Amino acid sequence: MSINWPDHLFLVGCGNMAGQMLSRWLDCGLDPARVTVLRPSGRPVADGVAVVTDYPAALPAGTTVLLGMKPYQIADVGAALAPLCTADTRIISILAGTTLADLRGRFPAARDIVRAMPNLPVGLGEGVTALFTDATTAQAGKADVEALIQPLGLAEWIAGEALFNQVTALSGCGPAFLFRFADALARAGEAIGIPAEQAARMALATVQGSANMAARASAHAGDSPAILADRVASPGGMTRQGLNVLDADDRLLTLLTDTLAAARDRGEAMARGE
Repeated sequence: MSINWPDHLFLVGCGNMAGQMLSRWLDCGLDPARVTVLRPSGRPVADGVAVVTDYPAALPAGTTVLLGMKPYQIADVGAALAPLCTADTRIISILAGTTLADLRGRFPAARDIVRAMPNLPVGLGEGVTALFTDATTAQAGKADVEALIQPLGLAEWIAGEALFNQVTALSGCGPAFLFRFADALARAGEAIGIPAEQAARMALATVQGSANMAARASAHAGDSPAILADRVASPGGMTRQGLNVLDADDRLLTLLTDTLAAARDRGEAMARGE
């Protein structure tokens, strides 16, 4: 994979999500010598990656900064990092609930600022990352950020920042909801008589294979998951009988809508500082 990597990548924090992103980039050929991680604990991140416990005196020219700490730390980070930023410093923020206006207010010297919301499968190159910026960010800046994100999986620019909590609820929180579904499927299998360990293996393999099949069908033939579900379900058969339970009164749709709405609402509350 040939990628035009940033001259230097400076990570503020390297927790679960930022760590997954960095791991994937390193797997795809990013030179670890181009990476510095600010981590108060000083714990190593990966072979060849420099870890510092405090901010450097200056950032190298052409640095891309990834804000990957906890959102509540933005005030302290902004106060320390902003003096190091110049017009060619590019900032990517994965901070939930931290608006672009807030970021621009804290980093006035940086022209290119992009909000990103990845999900955990980015570490496998199979994630989803929602992206948003404004007209201040140059088109070249947008293109470079998109090129950096693409090795992580699907990169989707959203039209308005108001959608950020919605897409975060869907793709950012979605892996946890699917993990819960896979667990419930396994436990339901156990409940009808399948040995627990066997049900767990079969449920996980079923979710994985079905997801891969749906992705290929969408890419090659434009078939939606709804079409695939109906194709599997023969009239009067076992699958149709089970789907009748899921579909009754739109119970599955209602449950998932309520789930996403609860996650969305929490994102909006976080943005208000609650």
